[in-house]
Amino acid sequence: MAKKSTSKDRIATGSLAEITNQAITDTIRTNFMPYAMYVIRDRAIPEIDGFKPSHRKLLYTMYKMGLLTGNRTKSANVVGQTMKLNPHGDAAIYETMVRLTRGNEALLHPFIDSKGSFGKQYSRDMAYAAARYTEVKLDSFCTELFRGIDKNAVDMVDNYDATMKEPLLLPTTFPNVLISPNLGIAVGMTSNICSFNLAEICDGTIQLLRKPDTSIDKMMDIIKAPDFSGGGYLLYDRDKMREIFQTGHGSFTLRSRWNYDKKDNCIDIVQIPYSTSIELIMNRIADLVKDGKLKEITDFRDEIDLSGFKLTLDLRRGVDPEKLMAKLFKLTPLEDNFSCNFNVLIDGTPRQMGVIEILKEWILFRMGCVKRELSFELRKKQDKLHLLIGLGKILLDIDKAIRIVRETEQEADVVPNLMAGFGIDEIQAEYIAEIKLRNLNREYIINRIKEIEDLQKDIAELSDKIGDDIKVKEHIAAELRDIKKKYSKPRQTQLIYADEIVEVEEEPVESYAVRVYLTRDGYFKKITPQSLRGNVEQKLKEGDTILLEQDAQNSDELLFFSDRAQCYKAKLDDFDQLKASQLGDFVPVKLNFDEGERVVGMAVLSEYRDDAFMIFLFENGKGVRVPVSSYSTKTNRRKLTAAYSDASPIVAAFYQSEPKPVLLVNESNRAIAVPAELIPVKTTRSSAGVQLINLKKTGKLVHAEIDFETKIANPQKYVKNKIPATPVLLEEYDIEKQQLRFE
Repeated sequence: MAKKSTSKDRIATGSLAEITNQAITDTIRTNFMPYAMYVIRDRAIPEIDGFKPSHRKLLYTMYKMGLLTGNRTKSANVVGQTMKLNPHGDAAIYETMVRLTRGNEALLHPFIDSKGSFGKQYSRDMAYAAARYTEVKLDSFCTELFRGIDKNAVDMVDNYDATMKEPLLLPTTFPNVLISPNLGIAVGMTSNICSFNLAEICDGTIQLLRKPDTSIDKMMDIIKAPDFSGGGYLLYDRDKMREIFQTGHGSFTLRSRWNYDKKDNCIDIVQIPYSTSIELIMNRIADLVKDGKLKEITDFRDEIDLSGFKLTLDLRRGVDPEKLMAKLFKLTPLEDNFSCNFNVLIDGTPRQMGVIEILKEWILFRMGCVKRELSFELRKKQDKLHLLIGLGKILLDIDKAIRIVRETEQEADVVPNLMAGFGIDEIQAEYIAEIKLRNLNREYIINRIKEIEDLQKDIAELSDKIGDDIKVKEHIAAELRDIKKKYSKPRQTQLIYADEIVEVEEEPVESYAVRVYLTRDGYFKKITPQSLRGNVEQKLKEGDTILLEQDAQNSDELLFFSDRAQCYKAKLDDFDQLKASQLGDFVPVKLNFDEGERVVGMAVLSEYRDDAFMIFLFENGKGVRVPVSSYSTKTNRRKLTAAYSDASPIVAAFYQSEPKPVLLVNESNRAIAVPAELIPVKTTRSSAGVQLINLKKTGKLVHAEIDFETKIANPQKYVKNKIPATPVLLEEYDIEKQQLRFE
């Protein structure tokens, strides 16, 4: 019986791949980077036509199937045909199709006319039917996607197995990139593009075609704000909207639309923010009712039917619906934020652009498409003119042409003999030789060559148009005006301005003792003393440590400071009570931090006192104290920019109601302890502070800590009474204790 080979045998015989030493940077460069670039360029990020490759392949397949004008066909047929261009599986193709359909209601202007169940954008649980049951065809709106595609308007490339051609981009006659919402998650970057109103985008693009230097304020008067298929309200903040128009990055708030039914004493939610779902809202309401925070509601239910969306809340007698909705807007996703990140591929390179920049790039793209289309028509007319000029030459002697053909003994000599007899080229001679005998008469030839004058006129006009950018732009503007006339719709998402929002007095927050914890990785816990009994150890994420631990009252306010010089304000009551065995709320998600932003410090306040301070310490060794009263605002603002100086990276941020010394440690494990009174007070939040610790040219502050006396031996050794001070080397046992804390 043969002996089975072992792994050692295979290694010995060299049957396994040879193991070699390779730097991790080389591995990433050769293996991971090509994958990352593929995901960015060929999967996740939309291009200037507003489509990802999966969208483009699907729609082009349907176009080639004749579904722009024909009857609907089973979705399974389309999925199968699309796999000739997109080999990533039928399930992925069908999911892509679902979102583009009229039935799913995800788009303001759906690309696919559908029949059957395709789920709903506002529900994650309403599943779509299988592809064998549903039917689809292209919506008439898609005419604007493919206009000119058969006239060389865009480049055509091989599909994955080089058996057929597909368009590199679609020659959209309108800026679809800002009309269709698009979310893409690539490697190391994302794209989240909101939709805008078609009529407003057309008007804004026409304005840019006429005046490329149009100011951003003028453009904001034309393109007012995003518009979503789900409707609802958008809380309009012109400064926030300007940031999105300028940079392509920012956020805005969406709010549900509701009606109060006095007869049945219930609230009907009829539209919700595009960024949430009915299940998220209902789950949150259920949690609030369960926790006793929403006693005004006796029942709630999903009443979605064929007439559309409806979420009904039954109220207790005497409940004020305005006050209840104000409360729900704060506690549930009935009011939600939409974060914009306008990342678009331009010539294969991802670029984050504002609205105006995207429109300018689209205009350049569309001008290229129009010129290619006009050039195609020009060549066709030039070819036809060339043939008719040759035909005109035989009009002078038709009998001669007939005689040449009749007297030629071999068929192959007909074309050369006609060329010699009339002084025409091969193409013209071939055309004349193919004319039917019945058409070799004076009337037919005269009627045909009458077109020469019109062709010459058209050729001159086309040549002039192709060479004149102003005329090409007017051509694009005319198309946009036509599209607006045919397909524009009234705004679905209505705008609410700050002075239109009715502020409802908040009910007093219940005040009781709690203990709060903030970890280095940004997790926050609020725990009552009763829950802490017998639970000394706090559950933390692996590698995480507690940054701040403090007693507080549930009615206190919180200030969270991020590493991007921003302050996020919240009420302690906004956070749920937790147990020591739970990780806690992740603050950047809870408070909607910007992407990649992290927490560096926190303050728990019962009031904004002038004699209490935030201490900010920076990598360049500087520090500053800012009174917490500087963060008090008249309105209920949730985010403050320029919360501290961004001249140097932040190392730490501490709140002190009473002065305590601060330990500063540089990269060489040298330290000083500075009494808080020596750190200057600046009422300007963006003050860069003064030098506290002397650093070498390449040195930097790496750690700062208060309440450090129990962690090092002989803390007085490091205390300095003048600044800037030269640091002292931490003793070995001090370093070990410090490492347990911050390394």
